[in-house]
Amino acid sequence: MQTPADPQDRHEYPSHWEADVVLRDGGTARIRPITVDDADRLVSFYEQVSDESKYYRFFAPYPRLSAKDVHRFTHHDFVDRVGLAATIGGEFIATVRYDRIGTDGMPASAPADEAEVAFLVQDAHQGRGVASALLEHIAAVARERGIRRFAAEVLPANSKMIKVFTDAGYTQQRSFEDGVVRLEFDLEPTARSVAVQRAREQRAEARSVRRLLAPGSVAVIGVGRAPGGVGRSVLGNLRDAGFTGRLHAVNQAFPDDLKEVDGVPAHRSVRDIEGPVDLAVVAVPAEHVPGVVTDCGEHGVQGLVVLASGYAESGQDGRARQRELVRHARTYGMRIIGPNAFGIINTADDVRLNASLAPEMPRPGRIGLFAQSGAIGIALLSRLHRRGGGVTGTTGVSTFVSSGNRADVSGNDVIQYWYDDPDTDVVLMYLESIGNPRKFTRLARRTAAAKPLVVVQGAGSAPQGHAVRATRLPHATVSALLRQAGVIRVDTITELVDAGLLLARQPLPAGPRVAIVGNSESLGLLTYDRCLAEGLRPARPLDLTTGATAADFHRALAGALADDSCDAVVVTAIPTIGEGTVGDAELAEALRSAAEGVSGKPVLVVHVELGGLAEALSAAGRTAPQASAPLERGDLQRPAERPPTGENTADRTLPTTPHPCSRLIPAYPAAERAVRALAEAVKYAQWRREAAEPGKVPEYEDIDEKGTAELIGALLERGEGLTLGVEETCALLGGYGIDVHRALPAPTPEAAAGAARDLGYPVALKATAPHLRHRADLGGVRLDLADEEQLRRAYAELTELFGPREELRPVVQRMAPRGVDTVVRAVIDPAAGAVLSFGLAGAASQLLGDMAHRLVPVTDRDATSLVRSIRTAPLLFGWRGSTPVDTPALEELLLRVSRLVDDHPEVVAVTLEPVVVARHGLSVLGATVRLAPPPARDDLGPRTLPAY
Repeated sequence: MQTPADPQDRHEYPSHWEADVVLRDGGTARIRPITVDDADRLVSFYEQVSDESKYYRFFAPYPRLSAKDVHRFTHHDFVDRVGLAATIGGEFIATVRYDRIGTDGMPASAPADEAEVAFLVQDAHQGRGVASALLEHIAAVARERGIRRFAAEVLPANSKMIKVFTDAGYTQQRSFEDGVVRLEFDLEPTARSVAVQRAREQRAEARSVRRLLAPGSVAVIGVGRAPGGVGRSVLGNLRDAGFTGRLHAVNQAFPDDLKEVDGVPAHRSVRDIEGPVDLAVVAVPAEHVPGVVTDCGEHGVQGLVVLASGYAESGQDGRARQRELVRHARTYGMRIIGPNAFGIINTADDVRLNASLAPEMPRPGRIGLFAQSGAIGIALLSRLHRRGGGVTGTTGVSTFVSSGNRADVSGNDVIQYWYDDPDTDVVLMYLESIGNPRKFTRLARRTAAAKPLVVVQGAGSAPQGHAVRATRLPHATVSALLRQAGVIRVDTITELVDAGLLLARQPLPAGPRVAIVGNSESLGLLTYDRCLAEGLRPARPLDLTTGATAADFHRALAGALADDSCDAVVVTAIPTIGEGTVGDAELAEALRSAAEGVSGKPVLVVHVELGGLAEALSAAGRTAPQASAPLERGDLQRPAERPPTGENTADRTLPTTPHPCSRLIPAYPAAERAVRALAEAVKYAQWRREAAEPGKVPEYEDIDEKGTAELIGALLERGEGLTLGVEETCALLGGYGIDVHRALPAPTPEAAAGAARDLGYPVALKATAPHLRHRADLGGVRLDLADEEQLRRAYAELTELFGPREELRPVVQRMAPRGVDTVVRAVIDPAAGAVLSFGLAGAASQLLGDMAHRLVPVTDRDATSLVRSIRTAPLLFGWRGSTPVDTPALEELLLRVSRLVDDHPEVVAVTLEPVVVARHGLSVLGATVRLAPPPARDDLGPRTLPAY
């Protein structure tokens, strides 16, 4: 049924309301406005809704929609009447609409700010969180159109819909009249509504990743008939890993009579497979992928791992191909890892999934591993797998994701999964770029409060093919913000593995105090020096001499661990030669048993050219079955792995009984690597303790939020981007209790003298020309001018040195008490949000980049740490006998600036420079403020997947 379109109903289509969302069960749906072209879809949708659901929607039997109903429900002005639909495969699965009403409950237009809202969800899709997602989106649309309140009438028996409204977290009122429950709720986001939305986001995105990592059945599409090739390799990797589900090989070129490939059922199309397919690994050329996606979508496949290249990494045509791939897959509710992916791995015993190009399954363990790059993914797996010649202390991988171009599933999604994954204790991530820094820092902060998150961050740009805002922040600033969120930020893959192995199997240190014991005085002193360099507090090394026995090591380690003045122990070991020297296995057992005697303190080993010790340490603490022989030389394979060609399986020995409750001791080939890993663990443990009490954003009674908002509104009427003048800047900052010392223009000596009389002596005379501004070192500033004679003399000197006064732009300013010159900045970044920065003015910040950064809003704890985070902070606290300055006043200024930009996102940039912090109080001598319409806050809007 198609109804004619009324011209007056055709308003501009709001395409920005379109969005893809992840539903409660991990599937996806598309939300979009309903248009006049949707009449047939609406009728088909309604016919699939049960009579009971229709009754709940219309409060009476309503078997079919009339032509008038169809016209009403498809013709919207997108202002006072709006309808949204959730679709899968292009067909409606749910609808929602609002109609603006006046105080009398009748249809109305603006300025009426209330609307009635109603939902209808197809019975087959109820319980998937569709209505909750639609409510988030229709509420955002309503707020955009000036609607501040929703009203809904629901039958008491419709408990599911009542729960949708009551669980949303909005401030609401409920009444009961004439057998109908009436719910009214404000649409302004509340702390509870945001928390509910983010909890739903986490559950949905985690389940969408879980469906990919724990499938019940897998189809590999593109399996060659002859050995070799990507598809055939992945099929072999899945089979050899012992995948516990059903496995299928697919290739449209298979002969009709081919039933199996390598013992796996063969099919010409995924549509030919009997029963469900949860995951498809797509290993066909890019030009054949669209047909494969269609087949998978029609068969009900839940997710895809696309190994094919030729997408965004290959140029403009590839980017268009990638965007179409994502749109196509999402049409069917499927999520994608890739394209250009290396694959995914899950080592859990009940899954054993190796849907990747890695020829061997990694050891099972407690580390979650994410890498955008396939090459880096291979390197990480190899280092974690390798026993000798590098970082050791064996632990393994719980799950591994190499996302390639990460067109759909990204690091954010995988963090959501790992956050509450009981099989993952530590998360290691290699990120070439961060597409959504604001969301990543939010997720990282929550995850880091539960388990360590170690990140190597490349300096790449936003993901190719993604429609995301690019951050304007320097790489160093983003790194600082990640650290603020609890991320253990390291620089290399080696450091990533070093830190991960320590955190995976050792407790967090309670503090920075380190004991050092070992059989080499030189190695002990080297370790001591590295501890000092990393900011740790080492005790003098205990030298056991080269004749130390395993028992000596045991006693020394046990004693150090029992010492209340020690938070961690580094054991240094070098090989010895001669009779009675300690063996690797014997020493490893001694260290293991001593470490198990005292829990709660981490133990690390630094070994030099002592390869067997690393393997022995690993074996001594291993909880999985192993061969007994490799205690001295190690074994790169688990018993379940197939031996390489030529290996004699008769050489394998029976597994030994593992030590109960044993913990692995990581070993490092260099002191600097061990100490760096320990230092990161110390800083992370401190962050965890502080995160438990995050501080608060203080209230200041003298802040005039309303008056400042009115001033900003009046100023923005002049234009979209505006740098304020001096008087306007002082007025705006004054509304938040920030007093700026006025600088009066002095175009002539007489004007300078008049300004000085108004301000009162002593005064300062400054040249404000761009090349001299904030450059006291160039001589463009004269201080402590006590009278008019000194002022006129200084004026003449400046004009003689630097040229005409028209170019100098001199100003006169009241003298401030002497102190330390600092700079405070705040900026609104379109991707990361509002960022507050602090440093010392001049060379420290401009030349050396010594600035510290925090995300807004800043708490009192954040402000305290911000002041102390810069390298030159000792200058504020009495360095070398200087007078300490008033850091509490400085912290209050930082908090006031944070409140300003948080309360008024139109304030897109603030710079206070210099801020002279004296022994008592501070003086803001210069300030600039820029206003503009704020960038959209996608973190406060409804849940959406990245747009294409």
